[in-house]
Amino acid sequence: MQIGVLKETHPGENRVALVPDTVKKLVKLGADIAVEAALGQGAGFTDTDYTDAGAGVSSDRSALLGQSDIILRIRKPDADEVGQLKQGCIHISYLDPFNEGELVTALAQQGVSAISMEMIPRTTLSQKMDALSSQANLAGYVAVMMAANRLDRLLPMMMTPAGTIKPARVFVIGAGVAGLQAIATAKRLGAKVTAFDTRPVVAEQVRSVGAKFLEIDLGETGQTQDGYAQELTPEQIEQQRLGQKAAIAESDIVITTAQVFGRKAPVLVTRDMVEAMQPGSVIVDMAAETGGNVAGSVAGQEVNVNGVAIIGHGNWPNFVCRDASAMYSSNLFNMVNEYWDKDNKSLALDQDNDIIKGCLITHGGAIVNDTIKNLQR
Repeated sequence: MQIGVLKETHPGENRVALVPDTVKKLVKLGADIAVEAALGQGAGFTDTDYTDAGAGVSSDRSALLGQSDIILRIRKPDADEVGQLKQGCIHISYLDPFNEGELVTALAQQGVSAISMEMIPRTTLSQKMDALSSQANLAGYVAVMMAANRLDRLLPMMMTPAGTIKPARVFVIGAGVAGLQAIATAKRLGAKVTAFDTRPVVAEQVRSVGAKFLEIDLGETGQTQDGYAQELTPEQIEQQRLGQKAAIAESDIVITTAQVFGRKAPVLVTRDMVEAMQPGSVIVDMAAETGGNVAGSVAGQEVNVNGVAIIGHGNWPNFVCRDASAMYSSNLFNMVNEYWDKDNKSLALDQDNDIIKGCLITHGGAIVNDTIKNLQR
């Protein structure tokens, strides 16, 4: 069985789906690995690194698409590549299936078994495959480092002969994986950190990494069975905005991480809140690519509003692409290893398995994921 790994074509994407160390593990399972030439160039891996690990290197992208039994990649396939995929192959990547209806339909019509890495259930068994969490962890770190580099003052308190410099104030909205890492990183750098999340259950986690939890009474809230924050009502969003207003105004750095899975991100920081911040302050909108938490943020750009920098670059793990690649590659290996049929040296997709049931979107010429199937009706 051939596992093909394609070079990412999205502009600026330097991460790779498979690193050489993982190639070695897959070869030991009995897999035949073929990677596209210059696959790891952006992340610091050479073709020689891959051949030394046991992979073949091909310059023929079309052949990889058409001959591979399993395709591993980070981003969803381009529409014109779907028709080149081998019928019956297994394609594993991020797919954004909630917003890519035409792509999902095309994959089904091509007879591809498409696994969406976003859809892996958040259970104890699936943690080792959870790419969303592994990449979000890195993203939270990157957001703080980017803000610290952009801020016109120090983060830690510093006592000098010339006087004492007070620590910078950091406010983090959202205490999921990315938010908790942002909180912990800012705290380690010496900042005074406050955080808020709509899920009261995470308050103790916020405090455990040294931050203050901002109490805002939103009434009935909660989280989904996968641990995501439930979508708030318009009234609750307004209550959250009002409750955060003072904390935002006095902060040097604001980092927003609030996203609703499969939907547009809610706007939580309004224009008047941005204008209330001191010039030189920094906001990092980690949800800019999905609509943005901050009024005026622009996906992929940094904008300035009355002296306040709003950073909305997106693809945050890409800034630490080598480690991001290693973590994603490990997630993929754990998935393949979990369902690898050692006798037939192939990947067995048991649709009765809870993890497979959650992340398998198309199979046998049809859309098989109930959630995505209902969206298509």
